[in-house]
Amino acid sequence: MELAYYSDYAVRLVNSEEPARNKDTLTSVEAVRALFGDGSPAARRATDADVTRFRSVRARLRAIFEAADTGDQTLAVDLLNSLLLEFPVSPQISGHDYLDEEGRPRWHMHLADHPSNATAGYAAIASMGLAFHLTEYGADRLGLCQAAPCRNAYLDTSTNRSRRYCSDRCATRANVAAYRARKRLEAERSESTGRSADSAQESRAESEV
Repeated sequence: MELAYYSDYAVRLVNSEEPARNKDTLTSVEAVRALFGDGSPAARRATDADVTRFRSVRARLRAIFEAADTGDQTLAVDLLNSLLLEFPVSPQISGHDYLDEEGRPRWHMHLADHPSNATAGYAAIASMGLAFHLTEYGADRLGLCQAAPCRNAYLDTSTNRSRRYCSDRCATRANVAAYRARKRLEAERSESTGRSADSAQESRAESEV
């Protein structure tokens, strides 16, 4: 498993809240456990206390995406380094998930569950995954959806660094809104041109009287 895979942990946590829509799904210990995904042993360690702790980590992760989205890469890295220092990872070599054609393990790096509590484990994995993604692709590959009021976090892996939306749905919605705005502007200009033409014709008619 590539370590950059763990960056999705950060995206999932950040997107559990949509501030502009006043929505927050991180309201129970069950919601905390769901963030880990199915079958995660670490999820079983989550308690009610982790709800508040997860929200705190979420705010710090969103701040990283916000800094990167506005072009302040140094701030984004500083904020991420702060999380990495506070929540260190425990790397391990693993081969249990992948076997080659001869049934031998395909060894890869794996981030082990943190022994202290669910929040520390999740924060460590999310932060390290985000760090690998940032150093592999660049801080400008961390973004927030441009389809207002969404502002969900996303990781841009496009070849030309062109991603601006968190999903195809938001991209379609933004394109439709932009199309309608152009049509309104064209209609307003056409109406204005028509009024100007009418005024000019009236002026000529009056001057001929």
